[in-house]
Amino acid sequence: MPSLPREAVGQRYDPALMQHARERSWAALHGIRERMHPGISEAEAKVEAMEVFRELGYQRLWHPVLVRIGANTTKAYRQASDPTVRLGENDCYFIDLGLVFDGHEGDVGDTFVIGNAPQQQACAEAARTLFHEVADTWRRQGLSGRALYAFAEQRAAAMGWRFNHATKGHRVGDFPHSIHKGGDLSSLSASPSQNLWILEIQIAHPSEPFGAFYEDLLSA
Repeated sequence: MPSLPREAVGQRYDPALMQHARERSWAALHGIRERMHPGISEAEAKVEAMEVFRELGYQRLWHPVLVRIGANTTKAYRQASDPTVRLGENDCYFIDLGLVFDGHEGDVGDTFVIGNAPQQQACAEAARTLFHEVADTWRRQGLSGRALYAFAEQRAAAMGWRFNHATKGHRVGDFPHSIHKGGDLSSLSASPSQNLWILEIQIAHPSEPFGAFYEDLLSA
């Protein structure tokens, strides 16, 4: 079991249930993706999301559903969206979910493109690529959370994208992880333990109003 104070867990914590919550959360995300269509608003997408969650037998949300469309994809988690934005014919969006299954927290996010939007598609693919580069570096080198985010920033710049520093990664665990005050992954001076931390990557085009987001659980 993890020994760092920032990695404290409750008596119910089970790594297998963390993986189960992760898998169900990805299923929920792709269920929402199937309901996205041109003309839908973020508010309407969230209504669809709740129906997907009920079908999957979720326990509760541990953070609000976040769907960002078009220019709103450049905004960090705590920034408000422009509510008038709707999904265009050739456009992008991302989904960020925080769900609880069997008392354990899932947190996943990904970016998708509809129609013909090659720049947005390249951005979405770059966010996924960057996530996997950083996660693989953690697995091979055991870098601290702080070093992982320094590496992510360098790689994003080398790939030609703007890195969003407000998106910093965070703890998860048996609900509620917040009582353990784990803080941001980007400030963790030790190597993060598996099945406890969410690596978040958010990038944006250096001059155009769109971005991409990807997040998942750090696991071996």
